Amino acid sequence: MSHHGIITELKDWLSQQIIGQERLVDRLLIALLADGHLLVEGAPGLAKTKAIKDLSRAIEGDFHRIQFTPDLLPSDITGTEIFRPEDGSFRFQPGPIFHNLVLADEINRAPAKVQSALLEAMAEHQVSVGRESFTLPPLFLVMATQNPIEQEGTYPLPEAQLDRFLMHVAIGYPSTEAERRILQLVRNEAQNKAPETPAVVSQDDLFAARQEILAMHMAPAVEEYIIQLIMATRNPALYGDDLASWLEYGASPRGTISLDRCSRAHAWIQGKDFVSPDDIQAVFFDVLRHRILLSFEAEASGVTPDKVLTTILERVPAA
Repeated sequence: MSHHGIITELKDWLSQQIIGQERLVDRLLIALLADGHLLVEGAPGLAKTKAIKDLSRAIEGDFHRIQFTPDLLPSDITGTEIFRPEDGSFRFQPGPIFHNLVLADEINRAPAKVQSALLEAMAEHQVSVGRESFTLPPLFLVMATQNPIEQEGTYPLPEAQLDRFLMHVAIGYPSTEAERRILQLVRNEAQNKAPETPAVVSQDDLFAARQEILAMHMAPAVEEYIIQLIMATRNPALYGDDLASWLEYGASPRGTISLDRCSRAHAWIQGKDFVSPDDIQAVFFDVLRHRILLSFEAEASGVTPDKVLTTILERVPAA
């Protein structure tokens, strides 16, 4: 079976397990294939944890969940050095970050120094303890979650830290029909009638799929479209006085790279052998939602990042 066939089979199985959250499943696979990390915002009970746990069952790799709390310490995530009395030496005990798939549950519940420890590991792909650095696994995906309802006692992620996430996905409640299917799925699982897990996807298959995605054809005009979209966030006055008054800061070069990678992964998952403007537009909001900073005037007027991004899409001509 081709690498695309293997990933398609994985996506179909995940869609049977995570009902009514097709967007979350799609973005989780894009993050996996684009070698990035995911920030998911949604109310409790929307299958955020289940999604990454089910993914870990279907791919070659281990999973760990970290519940972020106000009393969490950086060493609780990265690990610590333990004294060995038998020879008087110290041995590094790896923390939960040394897993292939990591769920950072309610990341905004922990103070900034703990968030920084996780986000540094995400950006550098390594952990520094004392004078030594320890490399994380080659396959490494963090899915962090936030609850938009409860804001009291939380520590919002700074803009510079948010930029390290490949995508920021906002999810909502499932439809009425999806709710019925969820009830049926839960009953089936209780009766041991759940769909069988597909053949485990090897890490070699995932790395090979990533290489195919990087090698996909992207026309110069399409690449230029990505650049112009990013430039519109930095020079909004070129596209209207309203945009100029709404935007304080635009997306960084990391945003350009992320938009390129995600649009490639989206096109590949769709079975295409080239990237089109449609693929860029499909991931545009999730890639840039957390990378732009609105002005005080925009926030006071009720303007949202999605409204700004919608306006940019309307005014920047597609390739």
